[in-house]
Amino acid sequence: MSNNTLTNENSIRDIVELYASKWKLILVCLIIAFALAFLKVRYSTFLYQANATIKLKEDENSRSLAEISSLQNGIFSSDLPNVTDEIEVIKSRAIITDVVRDLKLNIKYFVNGKVKQVETYSNPPVNISFFVNDSIVEDIKKSLFIKIISPQQYELSKVNTNKLLEFGNPETTTHSFGERVSESFGDFILTPNIGTYGSEVGSNLEIRIKPLQDVVGSYLTQIKISTTDKSNVIKLSLQESIKEKARMILDKVIEKYNADVIKDKEKIVQTTSDFITNRLNVVSNELEQVDFTAEKLQKDNRLTALSAQSNIFLESERQTDAKINQVSNQLQLAEFMSERLNDPTVETDLLPADIGIADSDVAQITKSHNDLVLQRDRILKNSSEKNPTVIKLNDQINALKNNLNQSLSNIKSANEITLRNLNREDSRIRGQIYSAPGKERQFRDIKRQQDIKESLYLYLLEKREETAITLGMSTANAKVIDYAYTNNEPVAPKKNVIYLAALLIGLIVPVSYVYAKDLMDTKVHTKDDVRRLIKAPFIGDIPKANTKSKVVNKVDYSPKAEAFRIIRTNINFMLQSNENACKTIFVTSTTAQEGKSHTTTNLASSFSFSEQKVLLIETDIRVPRVNDYLQIKADKGLTDFISDKSLSIEDVTVKMEDNPFLDVIPSGTIPPNPAELLMSDRVNFLFDNVKKKYDYIVVDTAAVGLVTDTLLISSHADIFVYVVSANNIDKRQLHIAQTMYEEKRLPNMTTLLNGSVKRKGYGYGYGNNPQRKKKWYQLFKK
Repeated sequence: MSNNTLTNENSIRDIVELYASKWKLILVCLIIAFALAFLKVRYSTFLYQANATIKLKEDENSRSLAEISSLQNGIFSSDLPNVTDEIEVIKSRAIITDVVRDLKLNIKYFVNGKVKQVETYSNPPVNISFFVNDSIVEDIKKSLFIKIISPQQYELSKVNTNKLLEFGNPETTTHSFGERVSESFGDFILTPNIGTYGSEVGSNLEIRIKPLQDVVGSYLTQIKISTTDKSNVIKLSLQESIKEKARMILDKVIEKYNADVIKDKEKIVQTTSDFITNRLNVVSNELEQVDFTAEKLQKDNRLTALSAQSNIFLESERQTDAKINQVSNQLQLAEFMSERLNDPTVETDLLPADIGIADSDVAQITKSHNDLVLQRDRILKNSSEKNPTVIKLNDQINALKNNLNQSLSNIKSANEITLRNLNREDSRIRGQIYSAPGKERQFRDIKRQQDIKESLYLYLLEKREETAITLGMSTANAKVIDYAYTNNEPVAPKKNVIYLAALLIGLIVPVSYVYAKDLMDTKVHTKDDVRRLIKAPFIGDIPKANTKSKVVNKVDYSPKAEAFRIIRTNINFMLQSNENACKTIFVTSTTAQEGKSHTTTNLASSFSFSEQKVLLIETDIRVPRVNDYLQIKADKGLTDFISDKSLSIEDVTVKMEDNPFLDVIPSGTIPPNPAELLMSDRVNFLFDNVKKKYDYIVVDTAAVGLVTDTLLISSHADIFVYVVSANNIDKRQLHIAQTMYEEKRLPNMTTLLNGSVKRKGYGYGYGNNPQRKKKWYQLFKK
């Protein structure tokens, strides 16, 4: 393979790595582009599709009433309904009409925004109420344009004022909320829905009223119903601009269909119930005649059991006492309610609800009264007592109070009459407890007739109860598999084109920026940058570690540990022609903070792991860092040894407890004259003596681009490792290193790249490789 081909491959790989390293920038640009696309989508009118699924099922009640079905001549059939017929029922005009009428779909509310008109459904800013009949409202075709000018007033126009400003102000009328407004189609009032979207002062609204049958016809075509062959599952779908509205319509269609089916079933059950009731009345009369004859015979012959009759009277007395207590409670509750209603000292107009009065009219009037009071109080928060709506609501509240007073009076009168009757009944029963028939009946034929009639009567009673249960528990014909739901993505218009454009823009902008920035970038990033700028041999690069550990371990298969093993091998290869028993390795850099001390410490540790005797000397006496990396504490060091001739080499040498092959001579006390101190003969004495004891000496020196300390002792080095920090040092600063190499001021100079960023780990891919086990959140720590 030619050199040009290799160069092209490396160039392509560098370009790919460059853009891959800027993935965060590209991601941000993509997010911004998609956010703008989202805003575009947000302010467009989109249609959302709602889907619902139901299954036609067999009526479970038909199986539980097998005996009644024989009376009904097969009315309760176990056959499943015809799916095609049921689909026609679901999309019938009658059911859709009920849906449109219940959900008031013929009246739409719109809020005119700065960009577009937005429809609101579940919480409109205003509510319109008509005084005309529903049949008239359902034939209206009209648009009302409203501008809210204050919390109490609004302007009403028949045309959109926003679209006709160039022709002057159209005719408008000002009204108060709650005021009765007369129009050609009838009278109506508007009440504000405070706190909702579009209810603010200055908002422009449109109320669009359409004929009911037009809306029904529209939804008859919009609602799609489908099924598959030989399946009872029916799928319904509808497209609407409001997702909630679409879901509510489909759910209401299913509800109305089930209600229609239940109504038909209850008609059938009611027919059966009427038949059983009629037969029960006939049997009851016959049983009554037989019982009367039997009773007469018992009295005449004095055959009645006294104990049984006494128990009956006692049970009747107990039941009568319970009824007296119940009526008394109802009478007392009515009096309490009346006192509460007429008590002028109570601060609120709200009445207690569901206190136990067994009268539906009272409960309904109380609920209506409380609803009106809450509505009035809500309006009073933003209005005054003079508001026409408030005055109208007060009149309605007073009318309901009068009705409630009358109802309570009627309840008390009725309960008093009932109580008197129960007291008389109780007195009568007490008198009969001590009386009993004379004898037991003697004629078994009368008893036999009585048993037959009673058995038939009980059977019919049982069947009537079963029919009554069926009447109240009729099940729906459709089981809802999936209630109406909508997808977040609109079905129309299509958003793919918008987001595709956002994708392209989100990629082109950051890629162009990275390309332009790369043209102006002067930092050193890769080993190719080092090789181009410094002609000295390149012995390896150290990857940026993902862990907090600064020093490699003996059993360590991390990328950093593998990198130092490679560097160790390359240094041995370059020093194989060196005849000295001890090999001295100096480590330096251009400036501070390039990882020089880090490289020195790990390089010394790596040599010691091969069971070679290694000495680490800290000669960067201005800013020492080795002690911190190895976590050692030493009172004396190199500077103390040089300045104090009484100290021996052993006095300043630190033995590593966890590594018997590594010794350290720390920098010692920081002196005021580092350069002069390193010119001492004691330095030569030190190197001459330690070379006799160790296989390798690794020396951490000062940065050659800042001070001259390193050059003063460079003659003791067998090889120089020049550390270049990736993504830190400027390429223009590396001329210092190239000058040192060309002028051979640093013996046997080599280069090393520290802190390089690799997409792939070092080593052979085995062991505990943190690059391979990188967690997702570590991607943001680059």
